[in-house]
Amino acid sequence: MKDDPRLTPLVAALPATVPFVGPEAQERALGRPFAARIGANESVFGPSPKAIRAMQEAAAEAWKYPDSHSHELREALAAHHRIDPGHILVGEGIDGLLGLLVRLTVTEGTPVVTSDGAYPTFNYHVAGFGGVLHKVAYTADHEDPERLIARGRDVGARLIYLTNPDNPMGTWHDGPTVARTIAQVPEGSLLVLDEAYIDCAPEGTAPPLDPEDTRVIRMRTFSKAYGLAGARVGYAIGPKPLIAAFDRVRNHFGMTRMGQAGALAALKDQTYLRETALKIAAARDRIAEIGKANGLSPIPSAANFVALDCGGEGALARAVLTGLVSRGVFVRMPFVAPQDRCIRVSCGTEADLAAFAAALPEALAAARAEMG
Repeated sequence: MKDDPRLTPLVAALPATVPFVGPEAQERALGRPFAARIGANESVFGPSPKAIRAMQEAAAEAWKYPDSHSHELREALAAHHRIDPGHILVGEGIDGLLGLLVRLTVTEGTPVVTSDGAYPTFNYHVAGFGGVLHKVAYTADHEDPERLIARGRDVGARLIYLTNPDNPMGTWHDGPTVARTIAQVPEGSLLVLDEAYIDCAPEGTAPPLDPEDTRVIRMRTFSKAYGLAGARVGYAIGPKPLIAAFDRVRNHFGMTRMGQAGALAALKDQTYLRETALKIAAARDRIAEIGKANGLSPIPSAANFVALDCGGEGALARAVLTGLVSRGVFVRMPFVAPQDRCIRVSCGTEADLAAFAAALPEALAAARAEMG
């Protein structure tokens, strides 16, 4: 199909792709719903009941535009983190915030550094604004902070992107390592520290907050452990001048009243968050057990998923994934070698993981037969 001639040259040159194919699209292709939806790193344990009630109550006022400043939620987040509200920006999930940050800092030809195979939506935004991506390979299934910083220094990167814990591998670095990374950020660069999975990680994974530090902006979300992926609520923590700059480009009415209310109630229910974190840890152990029982090697994870090493190369893992999907179990896998030797399984309920345990031996057998 020929492009609309009114597109800008940059957009016309971009590939017609999206970072992910959603489970709903796959269900439509299959003609039936998945028996287990454990591929998108959502929290199947759901949000706090208090958050659900708050969203139900807010729905009655859906005729109103939301508070464009997300004032109550920002104030609550500031109190939670013991920082000034001026250091916090609420936005439409980390994906939306990444898009705004790239819009603020990247133009055609701007150098940007990331890990080859890390969360692809960041790359999608950088490409959309004409930035030049410089990629660093993983080291032992971990993003490599030292090499990221070195590459950033070599190319004069405007942004250096690091996820901790990592997606898609689930590996992580401890707080002191991340703190050293922040201290080494080159002059003129900004470290984008994506901490989407931090609520699932061991104590000490996050370095202490220093919102005045101009070398780093930190991204957090309610989509993972808080169980509000469908509400699209994330937030950034950074120096006040940078946070204020977002007001120049953001969609001031991008948040919904329901999302704001749900996130506020979820934040206040830390007991439920701790209970969910325990469920996630138990599910990680169960996924690892299932993998080992089928001859697969689990990669240690601090996220709400586990990458299972299928051995061999990516073709085997892709065949296993296809076999699982055809058997009604939605999972995903890393996109880039050598991490693409794995499948990635999100934490699920007992029923979800029972479905996975039943389908995996069949999918593996079919994949191995296909590979010869």
